Amino acid sequence: MAVRTFEDLFIDELKDLYDAEHQLTKALPKMAKAATSPDLKKAFESHLTETEGHIKRLEQVFEGLGKKATRKTCAAMKGLVEEGSDVIEEDMEPEVKDAALIGAAQRVEHYEMAGYGTVRTFAHVLGHHDLEGILQETLNEEGAADEKLTQLAGNINVKAEKQG
Repeated sequence: MAVRTFEDLFIDELKDLYDAEHQLTKALPKMAKAATSPDLKKAFESHLTETEGHIKRLEQVFEGLGKKATRKTCAAMKGLVEEGSDVIEEDMEPEVKDAALIGAAQRVEHYEMAGYGTVRTFAHVLGHHDLEGILQETLNEEGAADEKLTQLAGNINVKAEKQG
């Protein structure tokens, strides 16, 4: 699809996010498996459930626009997921690996917050106020996930530092 209008750009950005969320559903179980902290493992598992909800919300947005939900490869998420995979494969002390996993996950959350903030604003400007609220709900959840990771990092980073 050629992007010619602001509406086209909005839809293109939604397709990118739709792909990003699908990529994340594949990465989160691997991150949960690699985590040694029970709280971190639980956070990744919980965010997987939320991510599945984000996909459903994006499908609602596409439906609200009268469009079929389709994906456009999100190169940024592909790179972020690859970085997370590199962390999983590294030979590190458990607490250090958990700290690295949190860093990788927070990069993902920040990318998603930027994406959802953008499409929420586009929806507002385009007058799609019903869709704006759906996108804001996901943006709020992404922010809460980032905050949860920050809280977990406080304890995990201290343990990782003691590993030397």
